Amino acid sequence: MDQDVAAKEQPRYIKLNARDNVAIVVNDFGLPAGSRFACGLTLRAFVPQGHKTALVDIGQDQPIIRYGEVIGHALAPILAGEWVDEARIRMPEAPDLDKLEISTAVPAPLPPLEGFTFEGFRNTDGSVGTKNILGISSSVQCVKGTMEYAVKRIRTELLPKYPNVDDVVPLTHAYGCGVAINAPDAVIPIRTLQNLALNPNFGGEILVISLGCEKLAPERLVPEGISDAIVRMQDEAFDGFGAIVDAIMTQAEARLKILNKRTRETCPAADLVIGLQCGGSDAFSGVTANPALGFAADLLVRAGATVMFSEVTEVRDAIQLLTRRAINEDVGRALVREMAWYDSYLARGGADRSANTTPGNKKGGLANIVEKSLGSIVKSGSSAITGVLSPGQKATQKGMLFAATPASDFICGTLQLASGMTLQVFTTGRGTPYGLAAAPVIKVATRTELARRWKDLIDFDAGGIATGKKTIEETGWELFRLILDVASGRTKPWSDRWGIHNDLTLFNPAPVT
Repeated sequence: MDQDVAAKEQPRYIKLNARDNVAIVVNDFGLPAGSRFACGLTLRAFVPQGHKTALVDIGQDQPIIRYGEVIGHALAPILAGEWVDEARIRMPEAPDLDKLEISTAVPAPLPPLEGFTFEGFRNTDGSVGTKNILGISSSVQCVKGTMEYAVKRIRTELLPKYPNVDDVVPLTHAYGCGVAINAPDAVIPIRTLQNLALNPNFGGEILVISLGCEKLAPERLVPEGISDAIVRMQDEAFDGFGAIVDAIMTQAEARLKILNKRTRETCPAADLVIGLQCGGSDAFSGVTANPALGFAADLLVRAGATVMFSEVTEVRDAIQLLTRRAINEDVGRALVREMAWYDSYLARGGADRSANTTPGNKKGGLANIVEKSLGSIVKSGSSAITGVLSPGQKATQKGMLFAATPASDFICGTLQLASGMTLQVFTTGRGTPYGLAAAPVIKVATRTELARRWKDLIDFDAGGIATGKKTIEETGWELFRLILDVASGRTKPWSDRWGIHNDLTLFNPAPVT
């Protein structure tokens, strides 16, 4: 039935670059054999929506080109009009990190964009939050149950008294005990926990719940000079569980009183720290949602904001396009450093970057990680890359930054929060209920069919680009304005409306003893 519906529509495909010898089918549900495009090309077999068809005959071992780049080589001859699925493509080698061009195509500065503002919560350190949240950190997994019990009571008994505070969020994790605390790679989870508590959405009010015997001493999670921010469950002064919870609630209320004094004020868009991410990607990701997000990212950069994109394995195979955009040699070398570190990390685990592409990605038309990477980096826009952050490192500069993270949605979100992200834009082609309690997440659909079907989970539809109803520029401007509205609290994304949020997930490459 689906193929019958598709057959009644005008067959359409998208070719992205003049060099491309494949194109993706646009029509919902795909196109059956015999479908004839306006150019005269006729399909020789059914091709699902988002999947590739050959525009010309491609010989064995000849390159298959999309985005103007080689995404693989034909394992056997492919005829024009045939379905070019993953089984017909041999993946190329990853770009050689020792032979990359660095800072050879640095984009000229984009013209400033002035006059755009949002309503945010300004902190004493000058940072600005998009939410007003009490964050309570833990120094070890052992206290998770206690924290969640206390948070439930805080939300019920205390939060109604402080209407300017949006929520109480427990920053729980599986670290702290049984870990090689001094191993070199332990810096990543520890730095992440330290910086999570400093996220602007928490207003500088830090509270840490500790057990008391863990290797990760709670003092390491508290900035120097703060002496009353730790509740230790093993403190001998506590007589029973109730006393421990009462202490947590007392400390929490003291901070709620301070946070309640925060109110939204008009701030320049330059005060935004925006994270970009994609998950459940498909072949339209690099055609609709990510280009629109890239255009919006350029607008944010022009407005003076901090914007970060991530996911090492989803840029590794297109790194040659990014190092050229590095604003200087140091930034370019830092990009190479993060790629090399992750190559080594994957090799130690007996994996490589090809393991990134999921069954859902492939069902959505992405043949391999090379094709996925080329579509993923489009969300970084066209401005110069001005900085590189190691996992969990706090951002201190403006412009377009690469924040190194794994591609896991949950770990990437956690690390971007640690880097200071106060709002995330998340593109998806397959659909995901992903959300974060600590920052609003705007979910952008690559296809109108998904946006309609998930009308109460998707916040923004970029699918009109594929059908020609809207341009990338029009869609990018609309998304930019939505970002300002969500950052101001005027519009609440669906994940916040439903209260569906993913757990924080640390990246811990260090040994566990």
